[in-house]
Amino acid sequence: MSLPKLGLLLFALFFLLPIAVSALLHQRSGIGAGWAVADRSSAGLLPDPATHRAAVVRVLAAPTVRWRGVVAVHSWIVVKPEGARRYTRYDYTAWGDPIRVDGFAPDGRWFGRAPELVFAADGEAAEAMIPRLRAAIESYTWRNRGDYRAWPGPNSNTFVQAVMDTVPEAGVVLPPNAIGKDFPHDGRWLRLTGTGLRLSLGGYAGLAVGWAEGLEVNILGAVAGLDVRRPALKLPGLGRLGLAAAPGEA
Repeated sequence: MSLPKLGLLLFALFFLLPIAVSALLHQRSGIGAGWAVADRSSAGLLPDPATHRAAVVRVLAAPTVRWRGVVAVHSWIVVKPEGARRYTRYDYTAWGDPIRVDGFAPDGRWFGRAPELVFAADGEAAEAMIPRLRAAIESYTWRNRGDYRAWPGPNSNTFVQAVMDTVPEAGVVLPPNAIGKDFPHDGRWLRLTGTGLRLSLGGYAGLAVGWAEGLEVNILGAVAGLDVRRPALKLPGLGRLGLAAAPGEA
């Protein structure tokens, strides 16, 4: 088989087929048509802040609204300093001021879709992170109205990845279907991460290699690859297939 034919076969297997399967699953879920009245209540993923005194940092992600949920998730950050009796949630959205604070329940369903836990830190580790995360949020470059772009970024996933990159020791890697996570938010197309290397050609294409990242190939924002730390395939639309990620494992 010639190299061009092999390339087309691999592209069909690892990019087109997973997206087609995700589209079928999305259609069968029945979620999307009534997004305006969809459930946005708590999914019960966070400890009760009234009794849980320890500091908390969480990154959550859920499929986006309407057809975009076939290929992409929306991610956000939740923090609670030690002793605080409430959580603070940070989203980056397409309406109003892009950085939205406490616009939704901290672990709320994203227009009917329950979120998944991407990263978790508690206690002293979380307490040390929170000032750096808040400083990164305050200084985020793409914070003005009109800055948001769904594709290739900067979008919600660009924002979360940029903020979490300020704590490289955490080794936070967003799901492969977090389109926009590879957008070069600071203009740097080549970046050393806490555990590897990330190359991004304007968010339209790229490559990531590292212990936390595994191997990721980005084509037009869709990511396919392999997680070697927690063995799994990374596929566009479908996310991870294999061992579940271990939130908080660096």
